[in-house]
Amino acid sequence: MSSPPDSAIDDQFRTLERLRRLKYLLWGVLLAAVLGVTYWGLGFIGFQSSVVAERLPGMYEFIATGFFPPDFQNFTIYTKDQGITGLQAIPASFGDGGAHIVESFQSQRQSLVKASLVTLLLGFMGTVFAFPFALVLGVLGSERVTPFPFNFIFRGTLSGIRAIPAIVWIFLYIPIGPPGQVTAVLAIATDSIGNLGRLFTDDLEEIEEGPIEAIRSTGASGTQTVSFGMLSQVSRSFIAWTLYILEINTRIAISLGVVGAGGLGLMIRNSQDLFEFQQTAAGLIMVFIVVLGIELISSRIRARLRPGEHEGKGLIEAIRGLFDAKKWLGVGDRSDRD
Repeated sequence: MSSPPDSAIDDQFRTLERLRRLKYLLWGVLLAAVLGVTYWGLGFIGFQSSVVAERLPGMYEFIATGFFPPDFQNFTIYTKDQGITGLQAIPASFGDGGAHIVESFQSQRQSLVKASLVTLLLGFMGTVFAFPFALVLGVLGSERVTPFPFNFIFRGTLSGIRAIPAIVWIFLYIPIGPPGQVTAVLAIATDSIGNLGRLFTDDLEEIEEGPIEAIRSTGASGTQTVSFGMLSQVSRSFIAWTLYILEINTRIAISLGVVGAGGLGLMIRNSQDLFEFQQTAAGLIMVFIVVLGIELISSRIRARLRPGEHEGKGLIEAIRGLFDAKKWLGVGDRSDRD
């Protein structure tokens, strides 16, 4: 086979060079546009860098003297009643085999450990309630299931739900009750339907056609085709997205607490209203611990759901692997984690 002439190679090289320059030009225009809009926006909202720089030392002093050291006196009912303050309240709360923690969970009085549990439950229940509705709307919103343009009825529903944030939904549910834990769960669930359903729809649009045709060729019904030909391809992905939304819902539950939903958000707001900033700092640290904890657990579960993770293993070995500390922490050799 003869090689192309040098002139053709030169033409291809010049074409690629022009495309490369055009790409850099487009990136430059985009960057200039972003910087221009940002500069205009700062002026539009009245941002003055000189004023911010002038007040930064006062902010640092306020945080250093007002928030530190954190006061964990409200960590449990026991530390609150005994007047145990500062970081000493944490080890004191775990005395008697954790009886003080259990007492705080059962008490009607507020404590940081109980508020943390409430926040976790709000995010968890909102995710659980949202999942079936998101699954139905997400599946029906896919063009593979519902033909165009009828699928946009369900896509539009998901978009409409996503357009309203959870902190607004909680006020829309006021006819059911004032902002509280019940309406917070409903608000989180409604917000999650839109977000989770959209993720489900996008995943279904990317699946392979081969398994679907194979199921159809056996004479399977539409429901069976969706279940075994489509959802079977994205089951791991759907679980991973649900866990990701759970992480987000935990953060949303904290913000809803500020408007009366309870949990850590409410305790932080109350301590701020009383100018007890050291207790506010303790609440913020608990927020960090809760969010980091749920994200760590969620990420490790998603890692265990990766394809091939349990390949070649029996059920007993797979279950035993869930309790392997090295696998959860992601340490050790790859052969050990497998």
